[in-house]
Amino acid sequence: MKQETKCIQAGYVPGNGEPRMVPIIQSTTFKYDSSEEMGKLFDLEASGYFYTRLQNPTNDHVAAKIAALEGGSAAMLTSSGHAASFYAVFNLAGAGDHVISSASIYGGTYNLFHVTMRRMGIDFTFVDPDCSEEELEQAFRPNTKCVFGETIANPALTVFDIERFAKAAHAHGVPLIIDNTFATPINCRPIEWGADIVTHSTTKYMDGHDATVGGCIVDSGKFDWMAHKEQFPGLTTPDESYHGITYAEKFGMEGAFITKATAQLMRDLGAIPSPMNAYLLNLGLESLAVRMERHCANAQKVAEYLENHEKVAWVNYPGLPSNRYYQRAKKYMPNGTCGVISFGVKGGRSAAETFMGKLKVAIIATHVADAHTCILHPASSTHRQMSDEELINAGVGPDLVRLSVGIEHVDDIIADLEQALAAV
Repeated sequence: MKQETKCIQAGYVPGNGEPRMVPIIQSTTFKYDSSEEMGKLFDLEASGYFYTRLQNPTNDHVAAKIAALEGGSAAMLTSSGHAASFYAVFNLAGAGDHVISSASIYGGTYNLFHVTMRRMGIDFTFVDPDCSEEELEQAFRPNTKCVFGETIANPALTVFDIERFAKAAHAHGVPLIIDNTFATPINCRPIEWGADIVTHSTTKYMDGHDATVGGCIVDSGKFDWMAHKEQFPGLTTPDESYHGITYAEKFGMEGAFITKATAQLMRDLGAIPSPMNAYLLNLGLESLAVRMERHCANAQKVAEYLENHEKVAWVNYPGLPSNRYYQRAKKYMPNGTCGVISFGVKGGRSAAETFMGKLKVAIIATHVADAHTCILHPASSTHRQMSDEELINAGVGPDLVRLSVGIEHVDDIIADLEQALAAV
C-alpha cells in the first residue's frame, strides 16, 4: 500500500461485524479463566493483555499503523515524545555507557541527555551534524551504545545526513536512532537510509490538532543484536527480572528491542498513553498525508515571502534553494520537508517581540507542527535553560523566531505576517 492508504488502513483490520474504527479499550485489566493462561502471558509464552501499563489493544493497533508507515517490524506508544527518546536510548545504555548525539536537536532532548541522563551515569558526546569524518570517528568509544539524531532538527531545521551517520554507527557495531518527528514518515522513512530505530513525538504532526501528547518508538528489525552480543548484554543475556528471558534469542531481530522496552522499561516506568489518547492519535494519522502536503506547500510560499521581505534579516527553511541543506533535503525528502520555518526580524529580540505581539492569525504558543499556525521565540521559552553559546552550538540563535505554518489559507497567513511586520 502507498503511504496515503496506510494512514487509513494499516494497523487495524476489523473482522465481520466488528467496529470499523479502532475500538477504545478503556480498561486497566483483562480477565482470564485460569492462572495458567495468565501465567503464559507473564512468561511471554503467549501474546495477549493483562494490564494496560504494559500493553493495551487500542495502543497496539495505533503503534502497528506507525510501524507500517515507517517500514518497521514493531512499535510501541509512549506517553510523550520525551518518553520515547528516553526509552529508546535507555533500552540500550546504562550507567557507565556512552552515547553520541547530534548537537543540533530539540532543546528539551538536549536537556534530557545532557542533564538528566548524565545523572543516571550515561555520558553523552554532542557532535556537530556537519562535523568532519575525523571528528565523527573520534567521538566513538569502546562503551558507545548508539548514535542519535533528528531528521530535521527542532527548531534549527538542520537536515541530518542519515546515511552518513548510519554507516559510521554500523562500522562501530551500534544502532542509529532517528527522531523523525518533523519530517514524519510521509516525507522521510529513515529506516530506508540505514536508521535502526525511529522515534516520534506524536504530539506534533501525527496528532496534528493540539489534542494529545504522545510518543512512539519504531524498530526496524534489521539490527543484529546477537552479532554484537558483548555490546548489548541487556538484549543478549538472560533478564533475571523477567524469568531469565534472552530477548534477542527468543524474539529475534524483529521483536527483541520493542519487547524489552515493553516488558522491562514500560513495566517499571509506566510512561504509557491512555487508550483514549491513542484513539485520538489514530484520527490524526488518518489525515496525516493530506495535511503534510498542505503544510509543506504553505510553508514554501511563506518562506519565499519572508526571504524577500526588507524587515527580515534571514530565513532558514530547507525548501529554499538558498538554504545550506537544500540538496540534502532533496535527497532525503524529495516531496517536502515540514511546515516549520525559522527566521530573524531585523532589530533583534525587541523587534521580534513587537512583531509577534501584532499577529492575529498566528498564535504565540509553545506547540509546533499542528493544523494551527503558531509562533515562538525559543531562546526565551523552550530553550531558555541553554546558554547563548549552547544555543548557537545547537543552531538556535538568541534572535531566532520559530514559525510553524498551519493549514489555513496561505494568503491569510502571509497577510497576517505582512501587517505584523509593518508595525516593526
